[in-house]
Amino acid sequence: MEANKVKKIHDYGQSIWLDFIDRDIIKSGKLKELIEIDGVRGLTSNPAIFEKAISSSADYDADIAELSKEKISNEDIFYRLAIKDIQQAADLLLPVYNEEVKGADGYASLEVSPLLALDTEGTIKQALQLWKEVNRKNVMIKIPGTQPGLAAIKKTISEGLNINVTLLFGLERYKQVTDAYLEGLEERAARNESIKDIASVASFFLSRIDVLVDPILEEKHLGELKGEVAIASAKKAYEIYQQVFSGERWEKLAALGAKPQRLLWASTSSKNPAFKDTKYVEALIGPDTVDTIPMETLEAYRDHGDPESRLGIDLDGASAILAQLRHEDIDLAKLTQQLEDEGIEKFNAPYEKLLNAIEKQKQLA
Repeated sequence: MEANKVKKIHDYGQSIWLDFIDRDIIKSGKLKELIEIDGVRGLTSNPAIFEKAISSSADYDADIAELSKEKISNEDIFYRLAIKDIQQAADLLLPVYNEEVKGADGYASLEVSPLLALDTEGTIKQALQLWKEVNRKNVMIKIPGTQPGLAAIKKTISEGLNINVTLLFGLERYKQVTDAYLEGLEERAARNESIKDIASVASFFLSRIDVLVDPILEEKHLGELKGEVAIASAKKAYEIYQQVFSGERWEKLAALGAKPQRLLWASTSSKNPAFKDTKYVEALIGPDTVDTIPMETLEAYRDHGDPESRLGIDLDGASAILAQLRHEDIDLAKLTQQLEDEGIEKFNAPYEKLLNAIEKQKQLA
């Protein structure tokens, strides 16, 4: 029997996490199966995923009816529903978390409200509250890597939380996120508190970069670079990762048991039908990284993926692509800031829709 292609990715040092959650996948045993058969090693969620789960099934109706009696806000109702799902997912992933290298994987991620993306204090407060309420050592709280998010990341890491930094598009911001992580660990270590159980990932969003950049390349007659800028950016991010998590500053923290903040590839489903549906997954398999993929991409990869370590290949080529953009006056830093701004809005819209869906359901209860 041919080896499972998704599971084989782990042979190259990369962990596959599932970018999806709903109640059916948990209660039907499908998530357990994905963990055991496909080697899925973690799970991520976001407001759009929960909006779809709550709006498109009756699985949450009874809970919403019950919670509506408590006279709490629609946002509070949402987080009660989400926390229940995340706790169950974390429990299913606990055997992965408890493997020989304890805490290497096995995390379920829950995001702070996207409405707090530019609110440092609000983010810190909600992250601490969600951490306490989920009450699982193998949960990650998702905080967007916006400018105001940086201080929140540093503070929550220093408080001992596991943090999934989300919504990263640009290399400069990614470097700032690694600094926030190190500073949080250093602050905690300076208080003589343990840093050995803290885990973090930095989620780099990929396909959206190409969706924005490719039409500009077309205009400038650089069609041969279409679909390549996101991958080049990811390879350069991996270079930054390797620099940050080596050397004297890192060695001091590693000696206290600190774990590197791994890069996580997100938005890895191909948005352009002209590209292979497993394009981003294949290009970025490499050691000490994570890729979170939606169900349809996982199924496509299981069917016709080609697992091999490619992340460290042709770094000069990646540098050349980014240099060519600069030469053509394509300001990637400006474009990635645009993507961050749009990304906040892309999560706000489904979040508002989600709260409205809960309101409608309350009226029916």
